[in-house]
Amino acid sequence: MDPLFWSAETNSFRRFTPESLAAIEERIANKKKQRAKVNRENKDQGVEEDKLTPQLDLKTCKKLPSLYGDLPVQLIGEPLEDVDPYYSDHKTFMVINKRRTIFRFTATPALCIFGPFNPVRKAAIKILIHS
Repeated sequence: MDPLFWSAETNSFRRFTPESLAAIEERIANKKKQRAKVNRENKDQGVEEDKLTPQLDLKTCKKLPSLYGDLPVQLIGEPLEDVDPYYSDHKTFMVINKRRTIFRFTATPALCIFGPFNPVRKAAIKILIHS
């Protein structure tokens, strides 16, 4: 991986907010539009697009690598925007516990009732990630 990719911006963890979810949905919509446009243009040609894959060091249930810096104490156990570029257009967020273990959750409503910002769901996530 290119060391320039690990800039200081990568070390900044951001909370997962409704604005984050809206940005993800916008990226998904843009990607669908681009894919449809490419499919129309390359209808007859067998062109394959480059697929982005998840980073192996950021897998679920693995420890957060030290190259991402220290996680601020106030963000431990809180929903965060995913730092893996693969998930930039997936409706997911990550939570990191005190032991720096990565947990990934979907941002779609759980049980078709509890959205990602529902207090009941937040409590369930806190219980799940507790070491």
